[in-house]
Amino acid sequence: MRTLCASTLIGEFFVIGLAGLVAMQLSDHSTGTVWLVCGIAMGLCLLLCGMITRRGGLQLGWALQVALVAAGLVLPVMFFLGVVFGGLWWASIHFGRKIDEARARFAAEAA
Repeated sequence: MRTLCASTLIGEFFVIGLAGLVAMQLSDHSTGTVWLVCGIAMGLCLLLCGMITRRGGLQLGWALQVALVAAGLVLPVMFFLGVVFGGLWWASIHFGRKIDEARARFAAEAA
């Protein structure tokens, strides 16, 4: 699960950075404000890559997904991208758990 979730978060890191470039041009917010918000979100993506298996890591990931959808209030395309990454986040957790269970089962059979 960790690998799939971390991959999703790294993808979000890059999308948030690119969205910051677009938001600088299309929104009424100052450049400093845009990069402060984007920088915090990008830093949170990297931080969460290491926290996925810790207590509260998945919940923080869900909070990030909600914030990404809410970013659509500033940059409307983020509604779409937020929903897409929310779906990827769900799939990473769902299928990651199945993969972890299968690995544990195969390891138990091999032992």
